[in-house]
Amino acid sequence: MTVLNLRTQPPFTTKDGSTIRSILDRANAPVQNQSLAEAQVPAGGATQRHYHKLSEEFYFILEGNGEMEINGEKRTVGPGDAILIPPGAWHTIVARETLRFLCCCAPAYAHEDTYFE
Repeated sequence: MTVLNLRTQPPFTTKDGSTIRSILDRANAPVQNQSLAEAQVPAGGATQRHYHKLSEEFYFILEGNGEMEINGEKRTVGPGDAILIPPGAWHTIVARETLRFLCCCAPAYAHEDTYFE
């Protein structure tokens, strides 16, 4: 059985500029096909616009609010919102207030699967 606590996971900065803590992924558990992380973007900050060739992502907003952009379509997001980011979709999230959200990727997040303009 694998049980990990978020508080014990060290934060790191992803290739797109967000700060995340892996909850479960290939680096800390015997995970095969997905990853789960907590991400934070400070008020006034944003992730660098990017896409993933392989990974489908879900964002689930826990705290704060901001604007999500996927392939040019923009929407205000806040606590309780779940966002689907298909593989190959250009995306960024801008924080009006500090955002804290869960990010699930399948297959698991990899720096090598993050592409920029």
